[in-house]
Amino acid sequence: MDIKEVELRTVNVTRYVTPLREGGSMPAIAEADDDFLYVLKFRGAGQGVKALIAELIGAEVARALGLRVPELVFANLDEAFGRTEPDEEVQDLLKASVGLNLALHYLSGAITFDPLVTKVEETMASEIVWLDCLLTNMDRTARNTNMLVWHKELWLIDHGAALYFHHSMDNWQEQAVRPFSLVKDHVLLPYAANLTEADEKFKSILTTEKIRQIVSLIPDDWLNLDGSLASVEKHRSIYADFLETRLTHSEIFLNEAQHAREKSI
Repeated sequence: MDIKEVELRTVNVTRYVTPLREGGSMPAIAEADDDFLYVLKFRGAGQGVKALIAELIGAEVARALGLRVPELVFANLDEAFGRTEPDEEVQDLLKASVGLNLALHYLSGAITFDPLVTKVEETMASEIVWLDCLLTNMDRTARNTNMLVWHKELWLIDHGAALYFHHSMDNWQEQAVRPFSLVKDHVLLPYAANLTEADEKFKSILTTEKIRQIVSLIPDDWLNLDGSLASVEKHRSIYADFLETRLTHSEIFLNEAQHAREKSI
């Protein structure tokens, strides 16, 4: 089977349009030199580059599985960019985010997914729940669905809270085989009746090569925790190994999701 190369474009941020004051990361709508608008996620905010790594891996894994995710780009922020920003909080954020950031194509006119308004069929619901169990994405609840409806289609956004194992990597092997207990709060869990089918389908797509391609997209300086090349390669490898281990033992999170669903319906 041919493996399509995974690539991300790089754009330069030209205009800060408006902040999106949601959560602690303070993303913003910004314009880039390709004349498109993006939701810009800053390396200097909240959890820093780890949130960007989770966003990158989460979005590109979802895309590889055929789920709809806005285009992801690297967004370069020039040192002079924030000098004219009147808001001191925003100015500090921009100064702390000079260099390579991450941005998602802005879906103009999209509306927040509401499970009471938009029904999701069982196959898609199962696939999204399976994805979030793999990624340990805690942030797809009724309170904060992180899904948008755009042109009558469902789009996934904001994977920055996923892969929370990377905030304490020392025992990543143990964390890789843990069930995802927070699946009980997943907004789509009641509709996820085809989890076994999703598991079989997606494990055939997420090959070792595909995972390694996605992880290879992480910029070196996001992984360079101690200034050494060894640190970069070690941490890059851990992300790939974590996902591969989790896939190998997917029955653990699959069973947890199925049991949680039985209790919820």
